[in-house]
Amino acid sequence: MKSITIKGSQRESVGKVATKALRNAGKVPCVLYGGDKPVHFSADEIAFKDLVYTPNAHTVVIELEDEKFAAVLQDIQFHPVTDNILHIDFYQLFEDKPITMRIPVRLEGNSPGVKNGGRLLFRKRKLSIRALPDLLPDFITIDISKLRIGQTIAVETILNDDYTFLHPDSTAIVQVKASRTSVDEELEDEDEEGVEGEATEGGEAPEAEAAE
Repeated sequence: MKSITIKGSQRESVGKVATKALRNAGKVPCVLYGGDKPVHFSADEIAFKDLVYTPNAHTVVIELEDEKFAAVLQDIQFHPVTDNILHIDFYQLFEDKPITMRIPVRLEGNSPGVKNGGRLLFRKRKLSIRALPDLLPDFITIDISKLRIGQTIAVETILNDDYTFLHPDSTAIVQVKASRTSVDEELEDEDEEGVEGEATEGGEAPEAEAAE
């Protein structure tokens, strides 16, 4: 998984007055959990832009003076009016300890069900998984090139040895449902076979209608 570096400074004081002063200076107070003790630090708000305002998932390298910590974003608080970042909690990563993260789902290919007028329903745009840090994927890619009307791709069809899904196996991720304009794919297949049969027996295929 791709990583973003956040350069910050450790906080000597964690009281309300010091925290307010940091925010007034355009900095975000943060806490790193998961180690021997919590690490309090701050960083410029702009440093979190690529981490927070993106649909992608990233790990983080927190650089504080002479120390570096691998981590993931655990919780974030925004101001209710300005949407400025008020506080961020991080969780420290260790190579031998699994971590839970929500990973974005990326669809690949063109669904024949959608081509025939069906409605594509993207039920889960992110999936929660548990894995060792080195095995965390950037995306969970799902091939929908064989997804027909009435079919569903569920968690049980994309199980992976590298990580564990924290959802029931039957959880629907993406499906195609019939709509008023959808075409019955089985009947369409039969029609195509009939046309081929007429061309073989009669020596000349009927002229195809122009697509609307």
